Amino acid sequence: MTEINILSQGVDAPQFDLTLLTRWVEEVAADHGRRVGRLTYVFCDDEYILQTNREFLQHDYYTDIITFDYSTSRRISGDMVISLDTVRSNAQQGGVGDNNELCRVVIHGVLHLCGINDKGPGEREVMEQHENAALAICPFLEH
Repeated sequence: MTEINILSQGVDAPQFDLTLLTRWVEEVAADHGRRVGRLTYVFCDDEYILQTNREFLQHDYYTDIITFDYSTSRRISGDMVISLDTVRSNAQQGGVGDNNELCRVVIHGVLHLCGINDKGPGEREVMEQHENAALAICPFLEH
């Protein structure tokens, strides 16, 4: 059974319609042969994600999302920490709206939980293709 939680650390969490978010995430997961269990989104600022990155991954840099994967078999489950500061910066640098970039990052974590990576050779392009396909059906964006 799908359970999506939205938390915040030091920022106002974006207001998502949980029913629409759940349907979208379930559809994207199903497209990758997965079912959705418990997902928790923690929205934060840059300092919180930097501290999380240092503490859990020993990385000393800012990022837009850190995904902690607790999936079992074909059921995805995990915690996703998202810096709204970095989302805004990336939106400006990429010339896209904040909402578009936020949706991209929200689904990016789900795609990681579905087994799609983005660090190896050619993987970033594959991730972007999957992100674009998911954004094409995103209920929070005008199409």
